[in-house]
Amino acid sequence: FFSVSLLALSNMGSLSEVPRFYHTYTGPSKEPVASQMGKICLAVAACALALVAGTSGTHTSLWTSTATTRAPTMATPAGLSAVAGSIRPTGHTAAAAPQPAPFVGPASGPHRSPATPFSTASAPSAAQWAWVAGLACWSAALAAAALWGRRQPQVAMMAYAGEKAAGYGASHTSFYTSATAKDSYATLDEILNAKMADEGVRVVTRQVLDACVKITEALRVNLVTVADAQNSVFGDVQLGVDVIADDLMWGMARSSSLVREAASEEEPVMVETSKEGRFTICWDPLDGSSIVDNNWAVGTIVGIWDKTTGMLGATGRDQVTSIVVLYGPRTTALVACDDGVYEFTCGEGNKWFASREKVQIKQESKIFSPANLRACQEDEGYNGLVNYWMENKYTLRYTGGLVPDVYQCFTKEMGVFANPTSKASPAKLRVAFEVAPFALLVEKAGGKTSDATTGASCLDIQINGVDQRTAGCFGSAAEVDRFNKMVLGK
Repeated sequence: FFSVSLLALSNMGSLSEVPRFYHTYTGPSKEPVASQMGKICLAVAACALALVAGTSGTHTSLWTSTATTRAPTMATPAGLSAVAGSIRPTGHTAAAAPQPAPFVGPASGPHRSPATPFSTASAPSAAQWAWVAGLACWSAALAAAALWGRRQPQVAMMAYAGEKAAGYGASHTSFYTSATAKDSYATLDEILNAKMADEGVRVVTRQVLDACVKITEALRVNLVTVADAQNSVFGDVQLGVDVIADDLMWGMARSSSLVREAASEEEPVMVETSKEGRFTICWDPLDGSSIVDNNWAVGTIVGIWDKTTGMLGATGRDQVTSIVVLYGPRTTALVACDDGVYEFTCGEGNKWFASREKVQIKQESKIFSPANLRACQEDEGYNGLVNYWMENKYTLRYTGGLVPDVYQCFTKEMGVFANPTSKASPAKLRVAFEVAPFALLVEKAGGKTSDATTGASCLDIQINGVDQRTAGCFGSAAEVDRFNKMVLGK
C-alpha cells in the first residue's frame, strides 16, 4: 500500500514539473491526470483501511483481542454434518487436505472460552487506534495532494489557452496551423476571375501553375542524380531534376503566346520567345537543389513583368504578379492577386483550389530562419541578432532552402528569414529570380523586406542585370526592423 501511494505521489510531482503533459493528455473524464491519480490514491487508501479494519471471509483479523469470542456456526457438529450431507459423491477418493490449526485462546481467565477459534473481535487496543490515526493522516495527505493536482493543471491550462494562438504543442515551441476545415473551397479559376482584373495575367498564371503540376509529377518519379550534361554558367552541379524542371518551364514559356521573353536561373540570359508576347518571365525552376536529395521541400519561384516595363531597368514593384510553388508532401502555391496573397493546393486530378485566402503575416514573430551564419564570425551585429533570437527562445526553423524557409511566413503567419552579407561570406540571392518575386508576396501579405544593405525594401532594388545579387531579409515587420537596427544600424 505504501509503495503504491508513494508511486502515485511521485507521479503527481512529475506531472506538475512538466506542464506540457497537462496539455496533451487528459483522463477519461477530460480532467487532468493528476486529479485522476489523486482519486485513485484515495481509493487505494480506503481499500487499505478496510483491509486493516477487518476482512470478510477470513479466519482471523488484526482486531483480535482479549475480548470474548464465539466459535463459528460451521464449527459445530450439527453445522458440519449439514454441510457434509449437501455434498454429492463423485466416486473418487481424494487425499485429505491439511487443515489449518485454529487459533485457540487461553483456557482460563475471565471472559475466556477455552479451545475456541477466533473470528471477530469488538474492542480495539490503543495500538490499533494508532493504526487508524496514521491511516487517516495518510489519506488526508493524499486528498490534499489530489486537490492540489486538480487545481494546478487548471492554472497551466488557462495559461496554455492564452498562448495557443502564439505557439503550442509537445515542446511548447512548435507552431501549428491555424487553418480550419471548410465545407467547400473556391477553385483556382473562381479566385483568379474575382481577384485578378487583368485577363492576360490570369491566363499566364494558369500556364505557370500547369507547368508546376508537371514538375510535381516529375519529382515523384525521377531519381535525384547528377545530370548527364552540365549547362550551368556558374559551375554549379546540375541535377537531373533541375534540368527536367527547367525544360518544363521553358516548354511553357515557348508555347505561350503571352510570354514575350524569359530567363532561367539555370542560364541567366534573356531569351525572346514571342515577339507578339506581352510578359517577361523569370524563374528559378527548382530552388533547393542541394537539399532535394534529402527529399526535403523545394520549390519554383516565378516573377512576371509587363512589357511596358520589362525586367531590366525595372524593380520588383513593377511585377504584375509573382508565384512561388512549394513541392513537399503536398504541392502548394502562393499567388499575388490584386487584393492580397492566396494559397492554392494541387488537389485530386491535379486541380488547384484555394486553401488559404488573403494570407496575412503578423507584425511580431517567434520563428527565425538565419541563413549565411558564417557571416556571424565577421558581423557582430548579425551575431548579436542571432543570440537575441536564441536568448529570447525563438523557434529555429531553417532548412537551407529559400522556398520553404520564407514560405513558412505565410503558413505560420509569422517568421523572419535573414541572409546578410559580409566580406568573406557575400550574399548570393538573385534579385530577379528569387528576391523580387518573394518580396512582392511578403509585402502584399503585410510583411516587410530589407535589402540587408541600406535597409530599403527589396521591391525598390533596380534590376540592372539578369544575374544581379543581393542580401535580404523577409518576414514579420517587427523582426525586419530589428534586423535593420541591429545589423545595419538603421
